[in-house]
Amino acid sequence: MIDLYTAPTPNGWKVSIALEELGLPYEVHTVNLLAGEQKQPAYLALNPNGRIPTIVDRDADNFPVFESGAILLYLAEKTGRLIPADPQGRSRVIQWLMFQMAGVGPMMGQANVFYRYMPEKIKVAIDRYQNECRRLFEVLNTRLADRPWLATDYSVADIAHWSWVRTYKWSGVSVDGLDHLQRWVRQMSERPACRRGVEVPFKLPDFDSEDAAKTFAQAARTTVQR
Repeated sequence: MIDLYTAPTPNGWKVSIALEELGLPYEVHTVNLLAGEQKQPAYLALNPNGRIPTIVDRDADNFPVFESGAILLYLAEKTGRLIPADPQGRSRVIQWLMFQMAGVGPMMGQANVFYRYMPEKIKVAIDRYQNECRRLFEVLNTRLADRPWLATDYSVADIAHWSWVRTYKWSGVSVDGLDHLQRWVRQMSERPACRRGVEVPFKLPDFDSEDAAKTFAQAARTTVQR
């Protein structure tokens, strides 16, 4: 049994999707980021960085793992799935996973901060991060031009990227003209485990109206400062 400490964010969805894909039994513990539960001593004992997600593997002497990329690798290696065993195949998956961890996630996160959460809209910062997100999307689009998945087969690299890329509208980044990326996003969206995973720990509302988006962004603003 896996204990999953999470919240409805792209990094949290990575792990819930992986758990769903792998069919591992898990118990969800919702971490209220707005209330600062991620900074409480009991949680910091599991995750010293005070962020989500975190897992505790009850079947391995309650072994805790933090950082979403590290959790994905741990679960893949624990089950022997979602990552190849051969050195080159494994490296290929890890390369694209690191691309997400070092590039797509941080850049989209910063785009969100300046485009959605900061009360003062600093155009140069918004442009810088949205443009970099678009550049990274173009790298992914090129990679997907002649293959269905980022590595040889479906892997944790796809899960990690999709959890973020699917939120491109929230970051204010266009995917127009990126046909291969759009195809891959739709392909991921059709996977039952992906659909279930993004509803953990609960389903977020659709922010179709600008008022709803502003209300959510204002409430989430406090987490940016923690």
